[in-house]
Amino acid sequence: MPVLEKLEPKSVFSFFEQLSAIPHGSGNTKAASDWIAAFARDRGLWYVQDASNNVVVKKPASPGYEASAPVILQGHIDMVCEKTADCAKDMAREGLDLVVEGDVLRAEGTTLGGDDGIAAAMLLAVLDDDALEHPPIEAVFTSDEEIGLIGAAALDASVLEGRRLINIDSETEGVFTVSCAGGARANCRVPVTREAFGGTALRLRVSGLKGGHSGVEIDKGRANASKLLGRVLCRLSGRTDFRLCAVRGGMADNAIPVAAEAVLVGDEAAVRAAAEEMGRAFAAEFRAADPDIRVDVSPCEAELAPMSTQSTADAVAFLACCPNGIHAMSPEIAGLPQTSLNLGILDTEADALLASFSVRSSIDTQKDMLLEALRCLSERLGGDMGVTGDYPGWAYRADSPLRELMTRVFTGQYGHAPKIEAIHAGLECGLFAGKLAGLDCVSIGPDMEGVHTPGEKLHIASTQRTWKLLCETLREMK
Repeated sequence: MPVLEKLEPKSVFSFFEQLSAIPHGSGNTKAASDWIAAFARDRGLWYVQDASNNVVVKKPASPGYEASAPVILQGHIDMVCEKTADCAKDMAREGLDLVVEGDVLRAEGTTLGGDDGIAAAMLLAVLDDDALEHPPIEAVFTSDEEIGLIGAAALDASVLEGRRLINIDSETEGVFTVSCAGGARANCRVPVTREAFGGTALRLRVSGLKGGHSGVEIDKGRANASKLLGRVLCRLSGRTDFRLCAVRGGMADNAIPVAAEAVLVGDEAAVRAAAEEMGRAFAAEFRAADPDIRVDVSPCEAELAPMSTQSTADAVAFLACCPNGIHAMSPEIAGLPQTSLNLGILDTEADALLASFSVRSSIDTQKDMLLEALRCLSERLGGDMGVTGDYPGWAYRADSPLRELMTRVFTGQYGHAPKIEAIHAGLECGLFAGKLAGLDCVSIGPDMEGVHTPGEKLHIASTQRTWKLLCETLREMK
């Protein structure tokens, strides 16, 4: 029995529930892309599906709007897959377990994928509604936004005629986002060697963090579990001899890790003492922003052999010294981070430590500076650093007829004007603006909380109002 069948608007929540039943984490979007392509075929709509799993679907104008300029509606179909420590769901193969609690929609034990499944649902609802008044619609469903805007970068935009774009990938109702930072993903690799070492195999785990979106919530003062793990290991290295076997933390470069762990071989009493000491320090440092941090130690079985003395030291040095968090605030827009980076994924292979960072800045030279810092650190430790998903920022447009139209519609619906702001996060609008000369963009979305964390929530009433705003805007585009 559908969980969302009683929610309004029925079409939006029905499509959201159908998408939620399809695993669609970043890098795993083929099934969702095929589902959208089948939707278009079943309704006789023009569509194109590319090798990157992007889908563009076109719908002719409704009667009376034939002379209107087309509008692009856009959102991404991939989601960040994070889950609680006790959740056994395989998010690569299983759908989400949706839960409605009052005005909130969430998923049991996992991220919800409201970012950006709600956009896909609204686009499909527009395409499916023959009673809705609208200009020609060009609905663009992009893939792998969360791992570097990969789908938007690969999209052949020559199939698009519109020069007005409404992106539905913002997370605060009543805010029109009209500019964003550029970014890139830095993939660091530090080689390790392994050798025999006697001692007790232990799991050192940092957990209980709030996490969050590494752009939108990088300024909230929340801790990064992988960086805290590095601090514990650094403290431990000054107390006793030990060897690392593995370090792991986080699941997405643009999500602040909620947990991280190290498997090591060493003296149990010394490890527990360092964990307790640093646990007290973290509790004091993050008592307001991240009050539930835990540092635990437990016996375990090591899957990988211990690293050598030098490799252990190199791994600890990397975690202790790699930059993380806000580097600079905007001197022009109060409260807006200008440059930051986030250690989002930490992992270990037999011969290397791997770390992926989301680097963001509205100043290209500062983004380049942080990438070079990571490159220098990695190379100093005998490794290397590669860059993927490099994308441009989206500059503010002083003259925006679309923004003016949507502001007028919003004010009529809400009784007050929307907030116009820039965001310290990557939006695909920047890539589309680079591909389509003269493009006029606005990004909107309903209220969401805890995006990129297992506590992610989508507010139902806010979704209803955002849907109404979208529909009224389309009606006004005659």
